[in-house]
Order: sequence, then C-alpha cells, then structure tokens
Amino acid sequence: MKDLRAESIMVKHVVCTRESTPARDIILALLGGHFSGVPVTDSENRVVGVITEFDLLKALKEGKDLANTAVGVLMSKKAITADVNAPISEIVNIMTDENILRLPITKGGKLVGVVARPDILKSQLDPSIFVL
Repeated sequence: MKDLRAESIMVKHVVCTRESTPARDIILALLGGHFSGVPVTDSENRVVGVITEFDLLKALKEGKDLANTAVGVLMSKKAITADVNAPISEIVNIMTDENILRLPITKGGKLVGVVARPDILKSQLDPSIFVL
C-alpha cells in the first residue's frame, strides 16, 4: 500500500450537519449530493456523530416523522474518526473492522475532511495505466 496519509487523499470540502437539523433536510442533501451519510458536528466543529441513510431508514421503520425529527435523535453517536496524519493502512483497518463507508478526518479534534472507500482505492492506482 502506498505510504500516504489521510490528509493527502481526503475530501476537504465536507458536507456536515448539526444535531438540530431536521432529518428531512439531510434526506435532501443525501439525494442531491450522491453520498450516503454525513458527519454531525457541534458548534466548535467537533464530530459528535454520523447520520446515514441506514439511520434514516431505521427511523422510518420506527414510524418517526422525518420532517419534524432532529438529526441528533437519529444519528449514530459512535463517531469514529481519524487524524489527518493517520496512514492509509490505519484508515483501511478502521473501515474494514468497523464496516464503514466513510471516515471523518480531524485535526486538533475538529473536522477537516472525509476519506471514503473510493478515495483510498483511487489513491492506489497508477494514472498512467488507467484503462476502461
């Protein structure tokens, strides 16, 4: 595996939300952004959770009104993150061990990016041999 760090492959323009955001707004963001979840941050930009399509589906199954239910009620509060200096091998271990699609990246405890599975796979390709 190439010797890269999270900072070198992370997406820096991260869509995130707050606990008070209505779940309906997150559904619109997920559908429009073509991703399946977003980090939830506090007022100091620290990751306090993650809201995913799966969390929203569970809420629907439970009969919750997504237009009037806040993200903080539905989110997964087990916020797994990695530091910007984490090696890619560590991120791969976290993703495979925890079965997650994307990992919020922090610097000094604050959200600065996200690494998704495709970001890691793309980082391992030699662009000179890209064939379709």
